[in-house]
Amino acid sequence: MNEERPLNETSQECKGSHLEAMDVAVIGAGPAGLTAGLYAARAGLDVVVFERISPGGQLAQTEHMENYPGFPEGADGFELAFSMKQQADRFGVRHVGEEVVSVDFAQEPKVLTTAFGEYRAKSVIVATGARPRKLGLELEDELQGRGVSYCATCDGNFFRDKEVMVVGGGNTAVGDAIYLSRICKKVYLVHRRDKLRATAIYHKRLEDLENLEFVWSAAPRKLMADEGALAGVRVEMLKTGEIRDIPVSGLFVAVGTEPNTEFLKGALQLDETGYVVADESGATDVPGVYVAGDVRTKFLRQVVTAVADGAVCAEEASEYLAI
Repeated sequence: MNEERPLNETSQECKGSHLEAMDVAVIGAGPAGLTAGLYAARAGLDVVVFERISPGGQLAQTEHMENYPGFPEGADGFELAFSMKQQADRFGVRHVGEEVVSVDFAQEPKVLTTAFGEYRAKSVIVATGARPRKLGLELEDELQGRGVSYCATCDGNFFRDKEVMVVGGGNTAVGDAIYLSRICKKVYLVHRRDKLRATAIYHKRLEDLENLEFVWSAAPRKLMADEGALAGVRVEMLKTGEIRDIPVSGLFVAVGTEPNTEFLKGALQLDETGYVVADESGATDVPGVYVAGDVRTKFLRQVVTAVADGAVCAEEASEYLAI
């Protein structure tokens, strides 16, 4: 049977046990979670943020952001994420480096379970974000870390002066292609349509890249390996059915995201794609439980909308606790 245990602090020392229920438990330490923690702590609430890896979420893996307000020359994603954490810490947010694997929102206080024990909270803000969607090809899992990657800024340097491929047509794919063009010999940008979905400002930049080749109306069909590493990608030209084998050492997949909601296991209402259903206030179908950031059903998933969600959810939680 799991037992409640003292908080395992990563940012601040925690002395003694913490058997009383915390005011607000924030699950996830990306921009939404850190902002929620900041606003809730400034409201005088006892706030604990749970994060299984390191704070920052996908933002911390972003090399350069041009559309976050207040940074005329753009912002480094890792530095911005670290600054958000420092700001939250300044107001007393505490951190637990444990992954929440299940929840019980039917109990009061609500129960959060990690691999190390149980924690109780009067209110909860779910801000677990989303993860990159995979292509679903044979050998994809086996070749991850051996040529297949979902983060160009994390792994791009391993392919310096080599030929690589980026799959996708949105802002992430285009940003990856621009980044990789600076360090790689050649970049193939494969997109299943004949035009990009990315913001127009990126298009001119791509056209100016001499080592970039567009592969329009195409989709990867097979990964080819040699001695346990990626050696190439077989691509189908969707309009003609032609098959083209492109030799590359690296494949960077940027075809969207999937929500991190498996741990909820029926605790909250999800839509058909797995995102948590909530209104603009972040309120879910369970009183006292809110959802912020990319994990929520919404039209636009950006850092600026994530931090807005976090602020709103914190205010909603504060109002709920005051009742």
